[in-house]
Amino acid sequence: MKKLIIALLILMTSISVGLACTTAVISGKNTKDGRPIIWKLRDTESYKNDVRYFSDGKYAYVGLMDSRDTNGENVWGGTNNVGFSIMNSASFNVNEADTTDYKDQEGRFMKKALQQCETLEDLENLLVTLPRPMGLAAHFGVIDAKGGAAFYEVNNQTYTKFDANDLETAPNGYVIRTNYSKTGTKDVGYGYIRCQTAEMLFKEAAAKDNLNSQTIIQDFSRCMIHPVLKRDYRKEYSQKPMTDDFVNSDDLITRHGSASAVIIRGVRTDESPNLSTMWTMVGFPNTSLTLPVFPLVNTVPSVLAKDETGTAPLNRFSLALKDECYPIKPSSGYKYLKISKLYNAEGTGYAEILEKAEKEVFEKTESTLSKWRQNPPSNKEVKDFYDWLDSYTLSLYKNEFNLE
Repeated sequence: MKKLIIALLILMTSISVGLACTTAVISGKNTKDGRPIIWKLRDTESYKNDVRYFSDGKYAYVGLMDSRDTNGENVWGGTNNVGFSIMNSASFNVNEADTTDYKDQEGRFMKKALQQCETLEDLENLLVTLPRPMGLAAHFGVIDAKGGAAFYEVNNQTYTKFDANDLETAPNGYVIRTNYSKTGTKDVGYGYIRCQTAEMLFKEAAAKDNLNSQTIIQDFSRCMIHPVLKRDYRKEYSQKPMTDDFVNSDDLITRHGSASAVIIRGVRTDESPNLSTMWTMVGFPNTSLTLPVFPLVNTVPSVLAKDETGTAPLNRFSLALKDECYPIKPSSGYKYLKISKLYNAEGTGYAEILEKAEKEVFEKTESTLSKWRQNPPSNKEVKDFYDWLDSYTLSLYKNEFNLE
């Protein structure tokens, strides 16, 4: 019996660490530029991630993938060329009385949605027509090119919509989910502390009229705040010389199990829907440069694409740096982050270097998108931009981190 209890505790820890996510849907009515956003900080035990382009459905799309998924059967966040975007977080307080073995269909469902959906209504029709049980236990965050922005809490039999444009449902214009459903069993599930942190971050940013992609990418996806201990490790260690201190990152938004992130910024209703931008971190967010991808051409930047090593080059670089951030390997060592590797008073932390480099990526991308909104880009223009992203990324990791 004692061995069984220990095994169950290990399994529960594995689930909470390995399959958790922090996510949000933001209405375009409440972002600085009027464009809706979905955000997914992905926690998983599949640390090797990449980005792929697909044209295997009604609509073409780009998606975040597990690199081990050779056939591209599951998508973990993506956007298509008609402005429909989707991501998810797992829910651990639904389907509790359901004994079906049919489950874990979230990645396949999102792939199907990207293949055939243009609007939130299309997604709802898909949910209605799926055979029961659906094999789903998740929250799906969705935006479209018509201004739609909502979360769907889904179980094997039903779904409930939480509309980010509805002031009664979302008085601040956004909906946040971690790993428990509002429609599920109360006080069951995971991510209550992470949800508390995310609510605080969004509230502060909204009050400053600062809800935008860059804030979400750099301040939220790399957040080092522990709300229970009332400590901001980023702020604290950015003011300290390099130390050998460790912090327990297990209850932070970004922790050892954080394998990637997607921040998809949609379009305004008067813009071309295929200009939705999927900002991607294909690796540990604190060590991965953020790069944009568009559902415009039949390719993605080569640093985001899976190569002969079995994952994307950027993912490989990110994991190498992450390994230095978590040097304690046995037992629960994965919880302990060597914080000065990311932030220090000398400004040599990995996250500090990356954020300085991202400034040029943001500026170049915004300048390029401004032109594309006026005149649709040719395939060559998009590929030339991707070539610049590749060159910039490879140069950065070689010169700053001696990785190639």
